[in-house]
Amino acid sequence: MFSPTLKKGSAELLILSLLEARERHGYEVAKLIEERSGGRLSFQASSLYPVLFRMEKRGWIKGTWVEKEGERRRRFYRLTAKGERALAAQRRTWREFTLAVNLVVEPSHA
Repeated sequence: MFSPTLKKGSAELLILSLLEARERHGYEVAKLIEERSGGRLSFQASSLYPVLFRMEKRGWIKGTWVEKEGERRRRFYRLTAKGERALAAQRRTWREFTLAVNLVVEPSHA
């Protein structure tokens, strides 16, 4: 539905927002994005892992391997203090960007 460029540009904000509530694994993040967007946004879990790795390298999130009996091993990610600051900054930027775009594209401003 949306261009890959738009999705790619919003992936970090979406992931950080979902990790704000609690730690999650990559597959859960992908499913929640699709569910909460009403199916309008979807990511393959495998396409999110490079983003998660990059965010972990920046210190925004911390990943921990968890093994449960009878289940496969999963890496759970949680937001760090640095990630909370990054999320706040990205939310501000997103609000300002969407406001600016709406000011241009809405007919009431023509």
